[in-house]
Amino acid sequence: MTGATGAIYFVRTVRALARAGHGLDLVVSRYGALTLKEETDYGDYQGGLIDYFETKFSGEWEKGKIAVHHYQDQTSALASGSAVRDAMVIVPCTMKTIAGVAHGFSTNLIDRAADVMLKERRPLVVVPREAPYNVIHLRNLLSLAEQGVSVIPASPAFYQHPKTFDDLGDFIAGRVLSVLGITHDLFPKWQGKESLGQREPE
Repeated sequence: MTGATGAIYFVRTVRALARAGHGLDLVVSRYGALTLKEETDYGDYQGGLIDYFETKFSGEWEKGKIAVHHYQDQTSALASGSAVRDAMVIVPCTMKTIAGVAHGFSTNLIDRAADVMLKERRPLVVVPREAPYNVIHLRNLLSLAEQGVSVIPASPAFYQHPKTFDDLGDFIAGRVLSVLGITHDLFPKWQGKESLGQREPE
């Protein structure tokens, strides 16, 4: 997680992946941590990220699924291609991070781990949270897409009639899981007219 607004997307994506049985390595940037405290109830937990997730979502997955790495620790296993990881998601992703990854300029573990995914030809997903995009943003995103990165803008849908912020977060989390080939039931799939209750457009 980086420092863009949209901490709920991080929380719901972590929850969805852990519930699906996957082990996770979490890296949260300095400003990502500030955003997490500002936008969620993370500040109510005193034991850090592992305590937050395992307490908040107690019983939804086995303990021990989550490891945490400091965002400045480029000696972490995540900084080397020899430590194989199946995929990486940056959610939400700042335009600064997009720029760093697009141009191979690694200033922290998040940038470096993303660079590793690119050079090892492993799946990388970014969830940019910015509006509007300027030309530089678009060029950097295009550069990543040309390298095979999946770009999922933080733009939730509404056909599923979301009732809570968690529903909106789960839509983006579901899109991430779908791109990674992981089945989920986070929101109903679009079924054409069936999704509209058989209503004909006026």
